[in-house]
Amino acid sequence: MTRKPFHSWNSTDLLLVLAIPGCFWHSQLMFASESQGANTPARASHFQTTHWSVVLAAGQSDSPRRTEALEKLCRAYWYPLYAYVRQRGHGPEDAQDLTQEFLARLLEKNWLSDIDPHKGRFRSFLLTALNRFLINEYDRGQAAKRGGGKTFLALDQAQAESRYLREPATDDTPEKIFDRRWAVAVLDHALAHMRAETGAAGKSQQFELLNPFLSREAEAGEYSGVAEQLGLSVGAVGVAVHRLRQRYREVVREEVAQTLADAAQVDEEMRHLFAALRRQVST
Repeated sequence: MTRKPFHSWNSTDLLLVLAIPGCFWHSQLMFASESQGANTPARASHFQTTHWSVVLAAGQSDSPRRTEALEKLCRAYWYPLYAYVRQRGHGPEDAQDLTQEFLARLLEKNWLSDIDPHKGRFRSFLLTALNRFLINEYDRGQAAKRGGGKTFLALDQAQAESRYLREPATDDTPEKIFDRRWAVAVLDHALAHMRAETGAAGKSQQFELLNPFLSREAEAGEYSGVAEQLGLSVGAVGVAVHRLRQRYREVVREEVAQTLADAAQVDEEMRHLFAALRRQVST
């Protein structure tokens, strides 16, 4: 069987592997809390303050901390919004303008005051707010009067459109596809975080050589080849892979937690996102 080289994988490739029931890392990521205790004091304190909880806690204020947290979330998850607008029938330029205008209003207006801080999911809030915006609030003819064309966040529209055009056709609803894109965005940022983290530690080569084993077990002789390139023993490579897997699991869960108000929702949210991905695997 010919494998696709891992260096050419993108986040969609890896998430589709992880989403398959029975896959090694699907079980590791989804059910880790059953053995570790998702609501232990240590884990609860680790996720106590997230970007979304900060935004909700300051929903009726214009505090710098709130604005910074909301901007981080918008930068991380703007692509699912853009693609959702495109799928609703808007052309590339209109979709870019609509996405920018929506994010501008989200950052400037007090749209968060009515949200229950105990129930908030950033993913659910964004989709609901975007639908209301598209139906009721956007008047393209008034965009110039509001400062139309002003960029509030630097979005790579060309890259986004290219990515959108490469997506496979599907009969799923726009809402289901939005959840799937959201799940891919989670892994995008988890992988980017790990790559930056290992790079800062001077271990970029080790990460690139070991990350194929995030989604599968090593085949016979694979660890030996990696050990030779890294100047390590085979046993040391095995230990490094184990630690990388542990860190990967932590980073994915942390990324999910940043979009939630309550740490106790992490496992439920991960199950929802993996279910969205499984629908793509089965089609």
